[in-house]
Amino acid sequence: MTTGVKPYPYSNFRFRVEIAGITIAQVSEITGLQVETETESFEEGGVNDFVHQLPKRTKYQQITLKRGITDLDEMWKWYQEVVEGSFKRKNGSIILMDSAGNDKWLWNFTSAYPVKWTGPDLKADSSTVAFETIVLVHHGIKKG
Repeated sequence: MTTGVKPYPYSNFRFRVEIAGITIAQVSEITGLQVETETESFEEGGVNDFVHQLPKRTKYQQITLKRGITDLDEMWKWYQEVVEGSFKRKNGSIILMDSAGNDKWLWNFTSAYPVKWTGPDLKADSSTVAFETIVLVHHGIKKG
């Protein structure tokens, strides 16, 4: 680490999403950046002070994108392709930026496709932004 430089954490509101062939605009929330490895307990004979924890399968959480509805409807069209049974899996990236707008952290996900779309709650007495939510399944997350 360089002396005199303080490693401040990055703010979680500066990010963008890129998915091959799809323009993602104004994403307001991303959840599901989670990787978990299951373990199996193994009790070794004669060893009474601990139990071995051996790694098994690694699972990846579904990625949920929430964004304001715009005229860009590529995500809706992609989901409709899934509904119709003729879709393509796509690779994508979630990029975290620093306060100057420079890319700092990159999570790449592979072979993704949408499995759920949720539209906005429409209320005549509200002036909030209309949001859509898209849930993606994928084959893994790697730090880029």
